[in-house]
Amino acid sequence: MHLDINRFFINIEKVANTSSGTIPIALDEMNRNNMLSKEDLIVLTAFGGGLTSGAILLEC
Repeated sequence: MHLDINRFFINIEKVANTSSGTIPIALDEMNRNNMLSKEDLIVLTAFGGGLTSGAILLEC
């Protein structure tokens, strides 16, 4: 998709793999650092054991 890596929020080096808490922790960190705006579109993706996966597009 040729997306700039800077468009992705990455915090794994700080919190490691927190399993099902990964996305809520990242959203909270982004919110606390004023990184979210009402016009933002956010894509959340996750995968887990057994090749389960999910994705959602959120509009702030």
